[in-house]
Amino acid sequence: MGIALIHQAVTRQARLTPDAVAVVDGDTRLGYASLDAAAGHWAGLLARAGVGPGTLVPVLLPRSARLYTALLAVLKCGAAYAALDPRWPRERVEEVLRQLDAPVLVTDADGAYGDTPSWRPPALGDEDGAEDGTEDGAEDGAEDGTEGGDEGGFVAYDGPADVPAAVFFTSGTTGTPKGVVSPHAATTRLFAPDGPLAFGPGTVVMQASPSPWDAFSLELWGPLTTGGTCVTAAEDYLLPDTVSRLVADHGVDTAWLTASLFNLLTEIDVDCFGGLRRLYTGGERLSAPHVARFLERHPGIRLLNGYGPVESCVFATVHPISPEDCDREHGIPIGREVPGTEVHVLDDDGRPCGPGAVGELCVSGAGLAREYLGDPGLTDRRFLAPAADGTRPRTYRTGDRGFRDADGVLHFTGRTDRQVKIRGNRVEPEEIEAHAARLPGIARCAAVPVPGVLGNYDRLALFYTAAGEDPGTPEALRRTLGRELPPYAVPDVVQRVDRLPVTANGKIDRPRLLADLGT
Repeated sequence: MGIALIHQAVTRQARLTPDAVAVVDGDTRLGYASLDAAAGHWAGLLARAGVGPGTLVPVLLPRSARLYTALLAVLKCGAAYAALDPRWPRERVEEVLRQLDAPVLVTDADGAYGDTPSWRPPALGDEDGAEDGTEDGAEDGAEDGTEGGDEGGFVAYDGPADVPAAVFFTSGTTGTPKGVVSPHAATTRLFAPDGPLAFGPGTVVMQASPSPWDAFSLELWGPLTTGGTCVTAAEDYLLPDTVSRLVADHGVDTAWLTASLFNLLTEIDVDCFGGLRRLYTGGERLSAPHVARFLERHPGIRLLNGYGPVESCVFATVHPISPEDCDREHGIPIGREVPGTEVHVLDDDGRPCGPGAVGELCVSGAGLAREYLGDPGLTDRRFLAPAADGTRPRTYRTGDRGFRDADGVLHFTGRTDRQVKIRGNRVEPEEIEAHAARLPGIARCAAVPVPGVLGNYDRLALFYTAAGEDPGTPEALRRTLGRELPPYAVPDVVQRVDRLPVTANGKIDRPRLLADLGT
């Protein structure tokens, strides 16, 4: 599968085509040689600040050429990065920093975050004589112009590819963000020349996903490890005009959209996709009517459905969509495995299911995460150890259900737990409930995903009862949750009720709550 370390694959492209455009970010254009040199210089400074193999480094920067350079610099140190969203509430950032126990926080932001020293990257193009940028007690970096910033020159990490490369933080059922530790090979295995994500020189990819998502790895490292170009969409909320402009101005020919965003853009302006060669979508069940409309309008654009949990980094399977798929009984298939990955359909006893039989979708291969950060118990429960008889490798239990048909194509049918996707984000209702339950005056609460007209969940409602201290208005409660949760996890609707109804077996009756929504 080629070079397995992300930063080495980028360096290889810098040597093959040093002047080729690697990154476009507004008026900033970075060639491969410039990007690699800047990242090498920053890596030397970071190494002086205590960053090295085994460290986990939070990076709090807007999506930009500076962010991409900083992440590459962290990888060159042999460390792993955790890209944090500047829109996150301060409380969530500080909780993530506590879990990472990092030597520095890479950021341009003013003000300290807890006890973690800040490291401000130099200006791009200011590699010669740049200051070290450390603050709050981090060790000084070098000030010369060598790649590592020291007398002997910085030497990038050159070890095994199963070391951590990124930590992706997702919702956790306890209310605490859950860190998924992903190795280099989980990313680089995706872009094999014979696979459905074979990019290569000439490919121009739109970068629009939030940086904490694993889809960000697709948009950034997909082009940069294969000789393509990454073009930043500056807006946090993608609109049809942005897609059309990036295609027209920068030659973007490859993009990724969540299913919800794909539906929205298809409804607003299906012509905005003109000029693309391929479009990946997924993250939740696809809408056949929207897919059919797209295919009818753009028969020359290759539309692909990508499936995979963050624990398998971006995609475990990909399916090239045809018009016939829109009429399938179980919806658009999720397809076949990407290189270095295998999907097993297992029954409740852990035995393989035959063709057509529904079971839990379990994933193995080079894409698997190493662990949940600081949670060995959850790691052991969700990642099955290799079978003693050698019949099954280390495997991740996705909690998704599906089947493999007679042609070997995989289909998704639902979930085994309460986890849902809302607007492409993985949401654990238990996390919202845990945060709300800690607020004064809240007696009981239930977070309930609200189905949209297409069958997907398009928003989240929180129902609560009050006792003792007045919790305030629903609007005030929502604002309070907005200071603790990432924007995508803040309930769209907060409603006070006299009681939470229960079913005959004593569980909260969520359908009844939804029926009373807004009354």
